Amino acid sequence: MGSALVGFGKAIPALEVQNDDLKALVDTNDEWIRTRTGIESRHVAVGESNADLAEQAAREALGWVEGGFAERCLEAGEIDLVVFATITPDTVVPSMAGLLRRRLGLENAIAFDVNAACTGFVYGLTVAEALMAASAPKTPGAAGRNPVRRALVVGAERLTRLTNWADRNTCVLFGDGAGAAVLEWSDERPGILGSYIVNEDDVTNALSCPATYDAPQPFDADGIAPAVADTDAAAAQIADELAVREAIEDGRPRQTIYMNGQKVFKFAAEAMTVAVNQALDRAGIALDEVACIVPHQANERIIKYAAKKLDRPMDLFQLSIAHAGNTSAASLPMALAEAYTAGRIKPGDKVVLVAFGGGFTSGAVVYEA
Repeated sequence: MGSALVGFGKAIPALEVQNDDLKALVDTNDEWIRTRTGIESRHVAVGESNADLAEQAAREALGWVEGGFAERCLEAGEIDLVVFATITPDTVVPSMAGLLRRRLGLENAIAFDVNAACTGFVYGLTVAEALMAASAPKTPGAAGRNPVRRALVVGAERLTRLTNWADRNTCVLFGDGAGAAVLEWSDERPGILGSYIVNEDDVTNALSCPATYDAPQPFDADGIAPAVADTDAAAAQIADELAVREAIEDGRPRQTIYMNGQKVFKFAAEAMTVAVNQALDRAGIALDEVACIVPHQANERIIKYAAKKLDRPMDLFQLSIAHAGNTSAASLPMALAEAYTAGRIKPGDKVVLVAFGGGFTSGAVVYEA
């Protein structure tokens, strides 16, 4: 028995931006981007919200609309849990999970968000599976505790809203999109076999993005005061902690992604291989038994490096980065949905999902399709 993955969906914005289109913004070109990242184009949300993208992906995963892969069409009342992974929410309150719950009419669902950057979907799956296992009836006929039989796990991002389009080293990497999966507790199928999640301190600030709070505040250190232009006196402290104060003072936007590509690459290549091996060990299966590895789509070079370290051919890995770019928490579920709609994953296959992200976060999930 276990949590089986039974539905998958994805959504991308209408606007597709080719590599050469970016020449109007920064000094770059298609050949430079493709050879270093594997990216040919990305989709940018102009009129679509994060919630719009998530809703479309969720509807596909639930079997409500065509385009995704669903073993059966689920009723709204059957969903007990929504976990929404994102670093680019449309709202602070309600949570994005709460907003999606309302849009889809999931009246029975617990709903909350997670932020684990690009590993968010793996964290979301792990949390959902743990809640489902914990609430499963321990004896026949028992109701269990706060039973969670079916869960919707979503990763959705408008990462281009956090992109500095004047920075040629980062702006070529990111795109927008959403992916979703449905988990169902089954007494007959093993589903998720093992998982591994871990955090490391990003002591060199290789990947960060400060938040901006711009509501006028009628306070200073002495108490009530007229509202002043500097609305967040603590902002400088955070900028110092993240080592971005100088860049901000030089005119770079505050709430954008700051990244040291070489340091992130070094972390990611090692983290991917460790996570795959750890999750397989916990699942009690060998890498030779795996039919497909679906990785976070950050950079094709990182995936190739991990394949070499794992001593496995590239055709074992699902590659979806070419026309999506790095979509953070949406990346892995989007690639997973593509693998299913292409018929790459079949019943009984052992599949590994693996991701890494800012924080630093990393993790993997092993399941039987």
